[in-house]
Amino acid sequence: MNFFPDIRSREAVLNEIHEKPFLQETFSSWLPDEQERFLDYCTGVRGMKILYDPYFKEIFNPEYVPERLEALLSLILKKKVRIRQILPNDSVRLAEEGSLLITDIVVEFADGSIANVEVQKIGYLFPGERIACYISDLMLRQYRRIRNRQKKKFSYKDIHEVYTIIFYESSPSEFRDFPDIYLHHGRTIFDSGLSFPIPFQFYMIPLDIFRKSFYNNVYKTSWRHGLLFCPWISRSISPS
Repeated sequence: MNFFPDIRSREAVLNEIHEKPFLQETFSSWLPDEQERFLDYCTGVRGMKILYDPYFKEIFNPEYVPERLEALLSLILKKKVRIRQILPNDSVRLAEEGSLLITDIVVEFADGSIANVEVQKIGYLFPGERIACYISDLMLRQYRRIRNRQKKKFSYKDIHEVYTIIFYESSPSEFRDFPDIYLHHGRTIFDSGLSFPIPFQFYMIPLDIFRKSFYNNVYKTSWRHGLLFCPWISRSISPS
């Protein structure tokens, strides 16, 4: 099987488009800069920004390929999760911060827990305060939904865990103090050791640090354990 096919030339791509009327019609409907961008993608001049909303949501769409997002979240949360439904985003927040967000997905798990998965273009100066606002918003939304559904039978024990999972394309400066850590998990605990569950957790994943600390060492660690991060790499590359 050919895992690394030859990149086609610009002329070959255009010839295929012109040979098929439906492709020609679609291509002609685009603006000139959109046509150029598409040709650059096809010929390897530039790569697609997979983290950006159209691509990320297409690959990890929880509506018709939930198993992909479920697998990703299961790895991050370190437990098996199953997505029950997609929840609407906060339109007010998206309108105000849309230029700084790459993608934003809110899902409910089978156990009633809620997860907000977000990718940010740049790090924020005060990420802690912003995360607190996100979690508060999700908790309040869950409270209202359960309260309206259960009416007089409502109990705060019915409130489920809320997760905020943030991927940073370019992480805040605070993350530079941890150059080898690409997953930060936080939750509320008491210094006295009091066991009193507060149902929210947050995960921050700086992708720029991930690429430096993990990707460069993946071959070493994977061969040591007899595994490789990507299955298709293991079939096409031999250890040195």
